[in-house]
Amino acid sequence: MIGDISSVHVAVPLRGVDSGKSRLGQALDAEERGALVLGLLGRTLDILAAWPPARRIYLVTGDAATGELARRAQPALTVLTEPVEGGLNAALRAARDAAVNNGATAVLMLPADLPLLDAAALDRLLDGADAAVAAGKGNALVVVAPADARRGTNALLVSPPTLIDPQFGDQSLEAHLRAAALVDATVQLVIDPALGFDLDTPDDLERLDTDTVLDLEYRGQALLAAQVASH
Repeated sequence: MIGDISSVHVAVPLRGVDSGKSRLGQALDAEERGALVLGLLGRTLDILAAWPPARRIYLVTGDAATGELARRAQPALTVLTEPVEGGLNAALRAARDAAVNNGATAVLMLPADLPLLDAAALDRLLDGADAAVAAGKGNALVVVAPADARRGTNALLVSPPTLIDPQFGDQSLEAHLRAAALVDATVQLVIDPALGFDLDTPDDLERLDTDTVLDLEYRGQALLAAQVASH
């Protein structure tokens, strides 16, 4: 199998606005959490839409209203319905399979809760993929950006896309590295603060500067306002 990053498609999963980020309940009420989740999603999709290597972007969610909001904001976005069973990894497999059907040579799986994400961080991730392709002389590749705690995975790029299945969750970094070893893939770890920091707990919220939090809340409120105006 050959690693090829000439056509990168990006899969972004979202559980839903109401159920998302429940651990932030100690710091934010339900309305504030909803705005934050939407703000994070909107910011992530805006960054991806402006990132040239992303040939196609998929949002996979069980929240039809949020999917429609995102599609209005990003008309080129492909919105997929999350499978009824299987959770996050089933959702990502569905997006990956859609990407393969649409000609993807590589799939980047990226959560929508990375408040420091920017195009430069995505470029660094792709540089890691380039390095892996060169080191492996075209061998199949897996590029992983670990979470700060070094147990989870905050970004996973796989080429060919079906080389390994996503195994997000507890200890996912080890699970992805083990799966890559089993198929003899070239592996590249990308340690990057913009990819490593995911917003999940009140402590995470405290680490963000006020301007960033306000920007995320504003983005989310603007999306909610657009939803109300459309009805």
